[in-house]
Amino acid sequence: MMEAAIVAGRVTVNGRPATLGERVSGADRITLDGRPVKVVQGPGNHPRVLLYYKPTGEVSTLRDPEGRPTVFDRLPPVRNARWIQIGRLDYNTSGLLVFTTSGELANRLMHPSGGIEREYAVRVLGQLSPEQLDAMRRGVMLEDGLAKFEIIEPRGGQGANRWYQAVIMEGRNREVRRMFEVVGLGVSRLIRTRFGPFKLPETLHRGKWMELSPQVVATLLRELDSPKPS
Repeated sequence: MMEAAIVAGRVTVNGRPATLGERVSGADRITLDGRPVKVVQGPGNHPRVLLYYKPTGEVSTLRDPEGRPTVFDRLPPVRNARWIQIGRLDYNTSGLLVFTTSGELANRLMHPSGGIEREYAVRVLGQLSPEQLDAMRRGVMLEDGLAKFEIIEPRGGQGANRWYQAVIMEGRNREVRRMFEVVGLGVSRLIRTRFGPFKLPETLHRGKWMELSPQVVATLLRELDSPKPS
């Protein structure tokens, strides 16, 4: 087993002893007992990733003390691993949830330093004035600090209801709803349509999941690893 060879000090990466759990790529120079080893990047090298369309009425926890349905109830079983939820949605919010078998990927996408955007479709009763739109782009004060939308744009509506596209960089509890409440508008429907590079597929129905192919996961991981524009 390669693990035993690593522990025994027989494996090197770029001239230094390898360590267990270390990530390598085809660009690294790997040797076993002094002989070159070729790294093959196949499907097994990438974590599994699921996109789930959460309906309202489910809680974003593994188990609920009140016995309510949870977002884990409909997920497929996974062998020798577990599904890790990336971010959360509150009970009355629907839309995209991402699950993965990789703790490293989950941490990268949830850590504040990652600069991950969350995009929502927001329906409110009423309409934001140009001054309110400008204020929400600059930032409004909540009880836990300043919050702002990176993007907040009107997207039409019918009757007294209006839709908005909203993008934020944080995942504070009920942040989108609270920002609208500050300017006097209540959110009647909230749908997350994107989380970082992951978009809610138009063909995915509420309460259903879709697993991304290894090729798509590899592409997304490359995007995350690429330098961000300054």
